[in-house]
Amino acid sequence: MNFEDWKILRFEKLSSTNDTALEYSATADGCYVIRADEQTAGRGRRGRVWQGLKGNLFFSLLLKFEMEKLGELVIISALSLYQSIKQISPQADVLLKWPNDVLLSGAKVSGILLEKAAGDYMIVGIGVNVEQSPQGKDMLYRATSLKEAGINISGDDFLTLYLRIFSNNINILNAEGFESLRRLWNDNAKAMGREIVVRQEKKDVSGIFKGIDEKANLLLEKNGRTDKITFGDVFYKE
Repeated sequence: MNFEDWKILRFEKLSSTNDTALEYSATADGCYVIRADEQTAGRGRRGRVWQGLKGNLFFSLLLKFEMEKLGELVIISALSLYQSIKQISPQADVLLKWPNDVLLSGAKVSGILLEKAAGDYMIVGIGVNVEQSPQGKDMLYRATSLKEAGINISGDDFLTLYLRIFSNNINILNAEGFESLRRLWNDNAKAMGREIVVRQEKKDVSGIFKGIDEKANLLLEKNGRTDKITFGDVFYKE
């Protein structure tokens, strides 16, 4: 996969780039990027709202990917964001948070939502806080933007860089498997070896964070036993 393989479709305003990507998937031929200058009804994981603030970057990738390897796509999507920010600003305080968050100076700078599309296609919806970050007491996590962290780049340039890095990571996955990408994610994850809390629908579970396994499950160690966590929101004990 190369940068040139992506067909980039740009719209002034969409309710959701993921919804438009789903529409295109019915007749898709190749890899697509659906981008909107303004997104009015973006959404995040588990039905949460994603605020489409002016000047930020909203896009969805539409590509063929095996459903049973969905966890790998989640990790690659977030890892590629991490690598993009690090390439722009090597000194930036950037870390990864399971399953799909990128933290900049300890705050959330992006959002990723994967959804199934038609046929063999998957959608990777991504929002990056380039210019602004949402604020509010009801937010699950503190947010920031690239600009607030002193990183100045246009949405156009960030998207180009991201697509090149993401494509390269897909090539690594296809040629070598998931292991090297898994290790890279683990090497740059926040709170490795420390106690974390995973909030699930009906309970909170805590333990020592041991990274992710070969299927992108979170590994949580407690009382000498390591459990595999497949869903939940991670919180840190600062």
